[in-house]
Amino acid sequence: MSTPPIGSEGGAPAPDQLTLAISPCPNDTFAFHALIHGLVPGAPAVSTTFADIDVLNARAADGRDDLVKVSYAALPWLLDRYSLLTAGGALGRGCGPLVLTAGRTDLRGASVAIPGTRTTAYLLFRLWAEQLGIGSINVVPFDRIMPAVRDGQYDAGLVIHESRFTYPSYGLTAVADLGDWWEGRTGLPIPLGAIVARRGLDTAALSAAVRASVAAAFADRAASATFVIEHAQEMAPEVANAHIELYVNDFTLDLGDEGFAAVRELLGRAAAAALVPELPATALTATALATDG
Repeated sequence: MSTPPIGSEGGAPAPDQLTLAISPCPNDTFAFHALIHGLVPGAPAVSTTFADIDVLNARAADGRDDLVKVSYAALPWLLDRYSLLTAGGALGRGCGPLVLTAGRTDLRGASVAIPGTRTTAYLLFRLWAEQLGIGSINVVPFDRIMPAVRDGQYDAGLVIHESRFTYPSYGLTAVADLGDWWEGRTGLPIPLGAIVARRGLDTAALSAAVRASVAAAFADRAASATFVIEHAQEMAPEVANAHIELYVNDFTLDLGDEGFAAVRELLGRAAAAALVPELPATALTATALATDG
């Protein structure tokens, strides 16, 4: 899938619109179709920007959007200005990042292409590869990672999204499934992407609006089909559907206790390894993450 340039639906936002920034990936366009198209009763109008996850993390760091999709790994740098919504994110089982090579099995000294330094994928990779002696890390747009590894530009690639389904067509081999690794050690689902709202906004109402959008997508899957494929660009419809099935689930409707536990575990382990800033224990409660309190 080719990542489109940053762009907006409907031009500049009206004064009473909120700005929304999400990825063009099928899970986001499926989940947010109803909200974007004004089909959620009582929800605010939104002006939407699409970008890949590394760009979205940077937009959030700059405080550019009212609502934005970010990596859970980026939360420690964002919670001073954003609150976590309890709906709309990507968290689950059997959906973790993969480490791919063109046949190499020993990663000592390897050059690795990653989709961004503040992505959950890279955070998991660093936890997993702590003792491997990796050579170099290179940030590459996620849709270019597999071709670059296939062509010998890098020894390995860390991939996300629909790459789980398409990597064999590039002649690549998965040497690690970081989701399996994470689940095997924690018993918890893997927290990948979060939806955050600018502090000062009504996070409870916005969570409810996003939840209603996700519920509408589940209730009428055909309604968003054209919108999903338009933004998926070259992705085959069957791959887009598989992507949705993998990344949109009950956790997208509501994080729940298990979802919050997974977030606390990820950020706690990362802080203990000095990979992210340490947050006070009180900052990792459901109430603190999801409210302005």
